[in-house]
Amino acid sequence: MTDGSPRRLRLGMVGGGPGSTIGETHRHAARFDGRYALVAGVFASDPARSRAFAATLDVPPDRRYGSWEEMAEAEAARRDGVEVVAIMTPNASHHPIARAFLDRGVDVICDKPLAVDLEQALDLLAASRRAGVVLAVTYNYTGYPMVRHARELVRAGELGTVRLVQVEHASGWAATLLEAAGHKQAAWRTTPALAGKSTVVGDLGTHAHHLARFVTGLEITALSAELSTVVPGRASDDNAHVKLRFSNGARGMMWACMAATGHLHGLRLRVYGDQASLEWIQEQPDQLVVRPLDGPHRILSRGAGYLSAPARRVSRLWPGHPEGFLEAFANVYTDVADAVIARRDGGAAPDPGLAPFPTVEDGVLGVKFVEAAVESSRRDGAWVDATLDLGRPGA
Repeated sequence: MTDGSPRRLRLGMVGGGPGSTIGETHRHAARFDGRYALVAGVFASDPARSRAFAATLDVPPDRRYGSWEEMAEAEAARRDGVEVVAIMTPNASHHPIARAFLDRGVDVICDKPLAVDLEQALDLLAASRRAGVVLAVTYNYTGYPMVRHARELVRAGELGTVRLVQVEHASGWAATLLEAAGHKQAAWRTTPALAGKSTVVGDLGTHAHHLARFVTGLEITALSAELSTVVPGRASDDNAHVKLRFSNGARGMMWACMAATGHLHGLRLRVYGDQASLEWIQEQPDQLVVRPLDGPHRILSRGAGYLSAPARRVSRLWPGHPEGFLEAFANVYTDVADAVIARRDGGAAPDPGLAPFPTVEDGVLGVKFVEAAVESSRRDGAWVDATLDLGRPGA
């Protein structure tokens, strides 16, 4: 761009059509910093409906597609084809769609979970490495400034040695049998053939899993899980209690639930070291509570000058002016844009400490976590190995 601003990446979307809240979220996130231009897409399984919706987004007529297969083939043949594709379809379709674009050299942003089983996830890892492209996964809560500051506090040793980790994503959105009433999101999310082996761990537990790993820098080595269904008549699990063991010997607990009556969003992380602890709650995202072993508790506020560089970098407004979900999602999109442009235009790769967006490796480990939790629950809570050697990205 002539004014020195980064150029806009040509973006295509698959999914997120009429009535889709997550589709609107992705589109807002892509527009926030002017890093993407939506130029192509398929937005519904019905071709006519997809093309009609694309028209409302001002997608050019010849790039309003009726299927992702058509889109992948046609865009690959264009000199101005999409550079990045965002996927926001039911879980079971993530693998074939992502694979089609990866094989054509297109960078991908994929909703979580990355795939419905580990074989598919590992295949996408191999395909992205083979093509040398970016495959990001939308664990978007890591885009919050105070989550990034929490990560920096742990890395700087301010908590001391991490000993306990408590994380939960306990929502009440599906505390009734919504799927029986025709609720579209509930219907596919509670259908194992579309959602995968565990609805609640795949949908909510993977967010909690990634958040705990992101902030602590620790890997989960083993788990003991009980998956259950608390809403009568539901065909899938909707509640999970998971005990965790971490790579440094720390212990933890995860509660993932979509039937926690009265809860709103319910994502919360507490990390306890031998010198201090921290707490972050997604419904109060601008605050991070730090409690030292011997000293006054501190409530840190987003936007303050005393925060770490990674937190300041993704703060958009002055302190006291709330930022939230859309801004955090946009931060992930912008971090991905920096990485994609560096890859495509030959620039320096962004510092992963400042722009730590969730990668394909994070997505694979999330799928491994789902499978380990399902196996443990089937074995009446037996401890199951949760580790996975992914090798080096360049290997």
